[in-house]
Amino acid sequence: MTEQKEATEMKGAIFKALGSKTRVAMIKLLMIREYHVSGLAKALDISVPVAAKHVKILEKVGAVENEVFGKTHVLSVNRERLYEAMETFSDEYEIEVEKGASLLDALREVAGVGVKRVADREFIVSVDNEEGFFVYEVNGKLPNMPINEYKINKGEEIEIKRLVPVLKKKVRVKISKNPK
Repeated sequence: MTEQKEATEMKGAIFKALGSKTRVAMIKLLMIREYHVSGLAKALDISVPVAAKHVKILEKVGAVENEVFGKTHVLSVNRERLYEAMETFSDEYEIEVEKGASLLDALREVAGVGVKRVADREFIVSVDNEEGFFVYEVNGKLPNMPINEYKINKGEEIEIKRLVPVLKKKVRVKISKNPK
């Protein structure tokens, strides 16, 4: 089996594992903090054997990791594995530019990448008409310069990543009736 086919099957397995409300709820809890199986069971109001069955499915696909401390098993979410699965929805392009071209010049060759100038810097503001905040990586690293200043001198792999608003906390603020 090829490496690419194996990766595709693993991503499919993760999506299949997340096809259960209970397992999604487990992942949500594990995104916040680590748990023992019995703690997950209690938080979800299910039995420990049922929780263990669901955890085994998540472990099998690599979405959850189990660290052993003596007799205690502590579960945590494998964020990287979940992020890899989301790469399923990304597009890939291959373009050619002259040596010394800026990253901005290269991105102008890719349909659907919107760029906006703010002062003397260029920023990616949309991809395929989806507006938001975007960062870029070159060969897996975040360059410390805007796209119009980054010069391409050899073959590079550029990844554009949208900063997705993930709800971490929700705070409802009320006005008190009795001022202090």
